[in-house]
Amino acid sequence: MTALNRDQLLDRARREVPELTVHQVKQQIDARQPVTIVDIRERDEFVQGHLPDAIFIPRGYLELQIEQHQPDRNAPVVVYCAGGVRSLLAARNLKEMGYTRVTSMIGGFNGWKNVGFRFTVPRILSDDQRLRYSRHTLLKEVGEAGQIKLLEAKVLLIGAGGLGSPAAMYLAAAGVGTLGIVDFDVVDVSNLQRQLLHGNKDVGRPKVESAADRIRDINPDVKVVPHNAPLTSDNALEILRQYDIVLNGSDNFPTRYLVNDACHMLGKPLVDGSIFMFEGQATVYLPDSPEHGLRGGPCYRCLYPEPPAPGEVPSCAEAGVLGVLPGIVGSIQAIEAIKLILGVGESLVGQLLMVDTLDMSFRTLKVQRSPDCPLCGEHATVTQLIDYEQFCGFPAREQSIEQVAV
Repeated sequence: MTALNRDQLLDRARREVPELTVHQVKQQIDARQPVTIVDIRERDEFVQGHLPDAIFIPRGYLELQIEQHQPDRNAPVVVYCAGGVRSLLAARNLKEMGYTRVTSMIGGFNGWKNVGFRFTVPRILSDDQRLRYSRHTLLKEVGEAGQIKLLEAKVLLIGAGGLGSPAAMYLAAAGVGTLGIVDFDVVDVSNLQRQLLHGNKDVGRPKVESAADRIRDINPDVKVVPHNAPLTSDNALEILRQYDIVLNGSDNFPTRYLVNDACHMLGKPLVDGSIFMFEGQATVYLPDSPEHGLRGGPCYRCLYPEPPAPGEVPSCAEAGVLGVLPGIVGSIQAIEAIKLILGVGESLVGQLLMVDTLDMSFRTLKVQRSPDCPLCGEHATVTQLIDYEQFCGFPAREQSIEQVAV
C-alpha cells in the first residue's frame, strides 16, 4: 500500500466529500433546513465563538458521539473546524461510517467570521462545574448547553416540607441556579419523619433558613432566595413573577388555589404534587402562551373548580402520611421541572400521575381542559386572586404552608 502525504490525503478527501461555502451553509440555516451542524474544534476554540445551534463534538470524539446527536445516517450533516482541513478529513471518516449526506464547510469558522456572519460566544462551565455535572453533560439531551440552561433557571418552591425537601435537594444537586423558597413555618420534631431538608439541630429554626443551609451545602452554585412570609393575594404575583417555573409542595388548599390562579395569570408553568397517607399524585399545569402560539393544558380548577367545604378533606396531620411517599412524589416534581427547563421529554401536562405505595402501582389518567373552568374556561369568572380566609376551620393567613397538609 502506497503511503500518502498530506496533500495527497486531502485531495482524496475532496474527491470523496462534498464541500459547502460559508454562504451556502448560512442559506441552509436561514431556510431552517433540517441540517445538523457539528463543530469539531477543541474546547478552547469553541468557547471563543461558534455557529448558531452548532453541536460541539471535539475531533477526537466525533466517531464515538455523532450517533448520539444524529443517528440518521441519511440526514444532512455539515462538519466544520477552524479552517476547513480537519473537517474535511473528519467528514470522510463519517462517510466511512455510512453518513451519506455529510459535507465539510470551506474556510471553517474563520471563514464564517471573516465574512461578518453572526456567531455565538457561549457561556461555559468552569473546570469545577465540568467535573460536578459530568454525568449530566454526557447525556445528549443535556450536554453542556443544557447544563447552562439549568444554571440560568429560576425555580420557586412553595413549601420547604415533605414535597419541597426532595425537590429542592435534587434541583440543587442538578445545578438549578436559583431556588426561591416560600415558607414561614419553623422546624418541628414531627417534620423530621419526612422533611429531609431539616435535622434535629434545626428544630425551632425557620424552615427557609435551615433549607438554605442544606442547599448551599449540597451545591454552592445555587442561589437560595428565602421568602419567609405567608403567600397571599397581596404578594403572590410579585413573588411568582421572579421565577421561570413554580413547584407546589403544599396541600394547604388556600395556597393551592392561590398558586394555581397566580401561575395562570402570569403564564408560569406549575409543577404540582400532593400526598395523602400512602398515595400521591403529580401533574404539570401549563398556561396558554399566546406569544408562542401555544395553547396550554388544564389547570387545577379544571379538576376542582372550587375548594371543598371546611372539614370535608382531612389533612395529613389528621390522617397521617408515609414518610417515604413525599420523597417519591417530590422527586417526580423535580424531574418534571428539569424537563421543562431543558425542553426534553414528554411532560405531565394533561396527565395525572398517581402512585399507591401499598401495592406499588402507578397509573396515569388523562385530564382534559374544562370549557367551564372558572379560571381558564371560555367564560372565566375568576379574574383576580382570592384569599380563602376561613378554610377547613383554619384562618389561612395564620397557617404555615406545610402545617395543614404535608
